[in-house]
Amino acid sequence: MPELLKAPLVVEFPFTRSLSPVQSAFLTGLRERTVLGVRTGGDKVLVPPVEYDPETAEELRELVEVGSTGTVTTWAWNPEPRRGQPLDRPFAWVLVKLDGADTALLHALDAEGPQAVHSGLRVRIRWAEERTGAITDIACFEPYDGTESAEATGHDGEFEDKVSGIVAPARLDYSYSPGHAQTEYINALSERKTIGHRCPSCSKVYVPPRGACPTCGVATGEQVEVGPGGTVTTFCIVNVKAKNLDIELPYVYAHIALDGADLAFSGRIAGIPYDQVRMGLRVEPVWTEGGRYPDHFRPTGEPDADYDTYKELV
Repeated sequence: MPELLKAPLVVEFPFTRSLSPVQSAFLTGLRERTVLGVRTGGDKVLVPPVEYDPETAEELRELVEVGSTGTVTTWAWNPEPRRGQPLDRPFAWVLVKLDGADTALLHALDAEGPQAVHSGLRVRIRWAEERTGAITDIACFEPYDGTESAEATGHDGEFEDKVSGIVAPARLDYSYSPGHAQTEYINALSERKTIGHRCPSCSKVYVPPRGACPTCGVATGEQVEVGPGGTVTTFCIVNVKAKNLDIELPYVYAHIALDGADLAFSGRIAGIPYDQVRMGLRVEPVWTEGGRYPDHFRPTGEPDADYDTYKELV
């Protein structure tokens, strides 16, 4: 049995969103070293603030300033900080109920080891030196001995140059292994062959193979070589430039049913004007020198496939 493949993968994108009046005031307040909550109809102050009462669903708009000091309600020690976390050394994740608030805020606590953290610990905000109107304007919390006043000033939430939107980077680092079935599939591609697995119950051939039939729920072990030709079952025209993808716009991405397969998979269509790609178009893979998988698919010149031959795969 071939050795299982494994590779590090990263999913990363900027998440852009606009802000409601309540969220705008909260983040603008952080920029100005002010923490705002919102008062509910039941006279509770929620921090971070939300637009609607979680108990009654009433719209909430009354902003209330709370203190920059508070009390740890619960915590967990983080011995190995990861990329992008608030601190680059071991720290505690804490829920802090700020003075004047009725709910707790999740953030990092800079503490000298887990022995220095406990529920009930008094803490205060350590503000970031450069603040832009984001939750990271709170650099972290730090233990507070109570010798300095940190009372709220009664700010009403009105600011100049309010923050109206944020861009939050999202990133996921993980290690992926495709399993035995797809390892065989990927290794076969390096030999310019495409293999699937046949279900012993329904006899369908799945490409790429998954190791089990999604319909029958039984293991698939019989290898079947399919293609190389196939049929376009459906497609889309791409007009948006993708990062790090050097392909001239517009281009076509299609679902292709390889001959002998009972499942269509995705591939790029080239070698034909984008506005001439159509359902039923017969295509074949094009390999680049040293490539482990087809670079794209191109027309074979054969007559289009009859719709009845691929309608179950659209």
